[in-house]
Amino acid sequence: MKATNPKLFGLILAGGYSKRMGHDKALLEFHGKPQVEFIHELLQQYCAGVFLSKRADQKPYKGLPFINDDPAFAGQGPLGGILSTMKEYPGCGWLVVACDLPLINNEALQVLIDGRVSAKTATAFISTYDGLPEPLCAIWEGQAYGAILRLFKEGLRCPRKVLIQSDICLLKQNDPHWLDNINTPQEYEGFKKPS
Repeated sequence: MKATNPKLFGLILAGGYSKRMGHDKALLEFHGKPQVEFIHELLQQYCAGVFLSKRADQKPYKGLPFINDDPAFAGQGPLGGILSTMKEYPGCGWLVVACDLPLINNEALQVLIDGRVSAKTATAFISTYDGLPEPLCAIWEGQAYGAILRLFKEGLRCPRKVLIQSDICLLKQNDPHWLDNINTPQEYEGFKKPS
């Protein structure tokens, strides 16, 4: 008999400053609506609840549920958002998705969920570009909070480096572009053009 996985919640990483883009990437439209709304709707299909990870000084997005960065992790990038969430809601799994992934879809999320190994720190895709773990579309397990926090206290701030140093489950992407992200106005314009 297979052990049941801890409950899964969704977390949209939307707390960055979008410096290269020049304005909030969470509000870019790829699917006829702001990306943050698109990802929220996508995650709702798989998760018991979906939250936005944001800075304390950011305004909420149209009433979507959110988790502010904990003061202990403020200004520490995506890893700070993940740790803040795990601290506030311990013990569950978090399907974490960055707000700047225009090609993320149901198939990608289903592959992650089907491949989930909750006894590990995380279940993540292998990057199609460098073969390393992709931390910003992954399932992070709440039971690993202590181990992740220890790495954070040792000076690690990069979520990818945390995964590299952790016991994780790695999955192949069916589509090499699922996790392509958009960081600049040029990339955004290029994405919108028909291929």
